[in-house]
Parts: sequence; structure tokens; C-alpha cells
Amino acid sequence: MTDTYSGILRNGLWKQNVVLVQMLAMCPTMALTSSATNGLGMGLATTAVLAVSNMLVASIRNWVSPDVRIPVFVVLIATLVTLVDMSLNAWLHDLYKVLGLFIALIVVNCAILGRAEAYASKAPVLDSFVDGLAMGLGFTLALTLVGSVREALGSGTLFSNASVLLGSRFVFLELKVIPDYKGFLLMVLPPGGFLVLGFLLAGKRTWESLRTRRRETVKPESQVGSPVGTA
Repeated sequence: MTDTYSGILRNGLWKQNVVLVQMLAMCPTMALTSSATNGLGMGLATTAVLAVSNMLVASIRNWVSPDVRIPVFVVLIATLVTLVDMSLNAWLHDLYKVLGLFIALIVVNCAILGRAEAYASKAPVLDSFVDGLAMGLGFTLALTLVGSVREALGSGTLFSNASVLLGSRFVFLELKVIPDYKGFLLMVLPPGGFLVLGFLLAGKRTWESLRTRRRETVKPESQVGSPVGTA
């Protein structure tokens, strides 16, 4: 458990990223990332559930018996998912129609119950909220990144229909990155999701390995050319 909020955020966004490190929530990652807009919408919905569920679990952790904690956590998460589902249906109906059943399936997202059990049930309320927010933003980042690559290679656009699915204020996100591009169908099909995710995982691990080697080969200045004292 990290001591600082910056450490919690770093873990959620990078070191313990739900998708790129823990390899959880593969179902929405593969099914809903045919466009960056879909990934962003699903990620934000999951972030809301993660942050609030962590906060609620931390609030009641001292009052819930260990024998029934899992059912209690599931009921809390299911209630929050229902509220998110109804909110999207009411205010972002076009996005609701695109995400469909996957909104309800947030209940069975292993990352949410996992953070409730591994972190929120043992940490203070504010720390748990920040942890849920960080994990959710990391999940959103991964989904949006996978969706962006698939959409750019598949249709030459970024955040297409953002103003329709997320509201008119998001029209600035809609970009045409490759003019007169006929598209690459494989990228918007399920195999494209596996390919993009595989390359992203390989790139992340390669970059981390290079950083580790650089740190090991470069000695601190205090250990280079330091004079040896004499008695």
C-alpha cells in the first residue's frame, strides 16, 4: 500500500494498470475499443463505479463481518452500476445504446471487486477514493489508447461520433488523421484488438526494460571518482 497520493496515482496509471499490467477486464477491452469514443465512454463509466465503490467499502470496512464482506461488496457495486446504467440511459442515450450490455457487466469486472478487497477494505476513505480514481483513469487510458490505435488504422479517424455519443461539447475531439484513407477492416474486428493490445504490452515492457538497464549501467556521481580518505 503506497504512502503518498502521487504513488497511488502512479500505480493506477502505470505500474498496476488494470489492462496493461494486471490483464483484467479483457472482455470490454476487446469488445468496445473499435473506436476511441467507445473506449473513453466505457472507461469513464467504470471509473465512476471504481472510485465511489472504493470509498463506500472503506467507509463500512470496520462494520462488516469478514464472513459476509464479499456479498456486501457485490451488492454495493451492483447498486452503483445500476445508477450509472440509468444515468447513461437518461442523459447519454446514444452512448448507452452503443455500450449496451457491457454497462451491466461492470458488476463482474474483476478489477472493481479486486480493489475493494485488496485495498479499500484495508485503507482510509480518502486513500481508497484516490486509489479507485487512479485505477479507473488507468483503465480509461488503456481503453482509449487501444481504441485510438484501432480506429486510426481501421478508418483513419479519431473519436468519431464523439459529439453524438458524449454530447456536443466533445465535438472538438473528432479528427480525421488520415485523409482519403479507405480503412483496414482487420483493425476494427476483434482480432485487431488482440493485435493492438499485444503490441502495446510489448512496447511497455520493452521501454521498462530499457529504463532498468540504463539505471543499472549509469552509476551515481557519488560512486564515480570519489576520493579515498587516508588515515
